[in-house]
Amino acid sequence: MVQFVLPPGSRINPAGRVHKVATGTDTRTFRIYRFDPEASEGPRVDSFELDLKACGPMVLDALIQIKSQVDSTLTFRRSCREGICGSCAMNINGLNRLACTTAMSDLGREIRIYPLPHLPVIKDLVGDLTHFYAQYAAVEPWLKTRTPPPPDKERLQSKQEQERIDRPAACILCACCSTSCPSYWWNSERFLGPAALLAAYRWIVDSRDESTGERLDELEDPFRVYRCHTIMNCTDVCPKDLNPAKAIAEIKKLLVERRY
Repeated sequence: MVQFVLPPGSRINPAGRVHKVATGTDTRTFRIYRFDPEASEGPRVDSFELDLKACGPMVLDALIQIKSQVDSTLTFRRSCREGICGSCAMNINGLNRLACTTAMSDLGREIRIYPLPHLPVIKDLVGDLTHFYAQYAAVEPWLKTRTPPPPDKERLQSKQEQERIDRPAACILCACCSTSCPSYWWNSERFLGPAALLAAYRWIVDSRDESTGERLDELEDPFRVYRCHTIMNCTDVCPKDLNPAKAIAEIKKLLVERRY
């Protein structure tokens, strides 16, 4: 009989440390994934109780409160607190979300917080995005032209042409979509994932770009695009209400159309 064994250090100890500090009536229990690569123990889940009246309404507010007043070793990314930078993306109650735009009032009495799935964990809630950013860079997300720009004005677009790229260009690279995609979990070394492909689509349909053929050539591969099976998790979790699945479908359509 075949036996499958988890890699060392991958089993989570659910009975981590407990911090009971809440004294009010409106409390929440936070069960937070903890992992320190420099410590001898493996990953664990710590519990924290907070009085919601003592901090802001968002999950990020609670994490900041825990770090500043309870456990200063808790590690996570954050920056703008406005849903713009994508830094605080994490898995909250089973869904990839931005902690700064997720209200605790929508989550129930117990809130479970883990790093984004499938990423190597650097520490606690911080995943390693090195490969994710390398895939984004691989689609060459910048304007590529051969003809010089007009001498006295910018490269212009019509309103309709701009609207084609308006929504795809709003991606904040939070990685919520790619790390929610089972196809990306299975084939992340070769499948570019929803975020990178959304970026690729944004430049493919840009009327000012003059390298559409070359961009499609780079994507004409059994894995880079076609590992997408339209599971739609990417679109469901996008905090900016974008539609990576539709963009990938449009790329597939362009690849087919140019063969005939």
